[in-house]
Amino acid sequence: MRIRGWMKRKKAFVTERISPSAPLAQNRMISNRTSENIEEITNIFTLTPDLVIRSFTSNYMEGQVTLVYLDGLVDKNSINNNVLRPLMAPPEQGGISIFGLLSVSQISPVYDFRTVEDKILQGSSLLFIEGQREAYALDTNGWPQRAIEDPQLETSLKGAHQGFVETALQNIALIRRYIPNRELKIKEFWVGQRGVCKVSVMFVEDIVDPDLLRILEDRITAITVDAVLNTGELEEMIEDNPYSPFPQFYTTERPDTAASHLLQGRIGIIVDRSPSVLIAPSTFVSFFQSVDDYSTRWLVSSFIRLLRFLAMVVATFLPALYIALISFNYELIPLDLILTVGESRERVPFPPLIEAVMMELTLEMLREAGIRLPSPIGQTVGIVGGIVIGQAVVQAGIVSNVMVIVVAFTAISSFIFPNYDMAAAIRLVRFAMMGLASMFGIIGIVIGFMILIGHLISLESLGAPYASPFAPVRFQDLKDTFLRLPLWLMKNRPTSVLSTQSRRQGKNWRKEDQQ
Repeated sequence: MRIRGWMKRKKAFVTERISPSAPLAQNRMISNRTSENIEEITNIFTLTPDLVIRSFTSNYMEGQVTLVYLDGLVDKNSINNNVLRPLMAPPEQGGISIFGLLSVSQISPVYDFRTVEDKILQGSSLLFIEGQREAYALDTNGWPQRAIEDPQLETSLKGAHQGFVETALQNIALIRRYIPNRELKIKEFWVGQRGVCKVSVMFVEDIVDPDLLRILEDRITAITVDAVLNTGELEEMIEDNPYSPFPQFYTTERPDTAASHLLQGRIGIIVDRSPSVLIAPSTFVSFFQSVDDYSTRWLVSSFIRLLRFLAMVVATFLPALYIALISFNYELIPLDLILTVGESRERVPFPPLIEAVMMELTLEMLREAGIRLPSPIGQTVGIVGGIVIGQAVVQAGIVSNVMVIVVAFTAISSFIFPNYDMAAAIRLVRFAMMGLASMFGIIGIVIGFMILIGHLISLESLGAPYASPFAPVRFQDLKDTFLRLPLWLMKNRPTSVLSTQSRRQGKNWRKEDQQ
């Protein structure tokens, strides 16, 4: 029932985003006359100045030969050396077929113009030969792409310094270097009506849960949109609960992190033209794990892991606790401290909620300004803006010194999260906690905490429990949660990657498998 409800909701959601279908070219078959084929191609690609049509004669073939491609999507060196030079070279022997003559990696016959259009837009070159009712799609792809660089968001001290790029084939190759195993499988899907995008689902076949794989395939095939431009759009279309602030898919730009999750039984989703990979299913704890946790000693990793969870509590509840203590439960503050707080707030004309909201919004604006501006300027704006604004608002009596300290601690805590999506979710939850604290005090914070725990327990990621291994409790998976125990104690793969249906059916074959 949950899957059916998800399908109905998703179909209704994507239908609103769809514009009228693009007028598709009539699917005519390829003619044996080159002039008619060229005329049909020019009718399909109107107002396309980067379309290259080159006709010439070949010593190996009778009649005219025409090569068609889009300039900028092909590798010109490959066309010159592997296509044009063999075709125009003096004949050495007769009876050579097109497959034996050209030295491109892949040659596939094409019989209709719908396929011709798709192949040209994907960066292939089409070869038309006079007298033949078929064309040949040549693998000469060579679109602009950047080099493999150090990841920008997921920096590592001891891990690899290679990050994903915008080409799906290179991203798959990066993961294959970490898992050179024949059980590493890939299923490809094509999503989009106007801008077709290739979505590759990667998994280790002998350890992945088949139910999870089936659920993911059903959701991807149900997508009907004009185009999927990045992993964020795909994630929003296939996630279980679109109204939750918490991310339900783990996004990574590191191939070693993706390989680690695949070896645990999870699924990687690679979207062509996107420099990040989605990992499913994910749990709440997985967003607090970093690749450096497994390359440093387990005592140090456990301390840092505890520090992250402490930072999550501080970033979520500290401003709300300040509002509750000042507005309602001031009797809980020690006498010496309450005198200091009273002196700090004696000139402040606003209630604690307005004071906290102003400072938090200012902090968020400084954060966004630092991200959008160039790196050297962004760092300067963040530091100078924070110091100047903080000092000015205190001297003007708009906010108190204690509020500035609270906001500073909150900001530092939010920067510790290794995952940006989870940090953004915690920032949203913080404002909700501040509102509850301003209305009910400490009781409001307790109510908000209970609602938060209930929401996390009910949340699912691709049909797997989001709060695992705490709800449901899986004692063997607790070795890599708040603490990171030694690797020689974590021999079994986590059971949190099993779907709810597999748990009910008692599928626990993964307990005997070792990582």
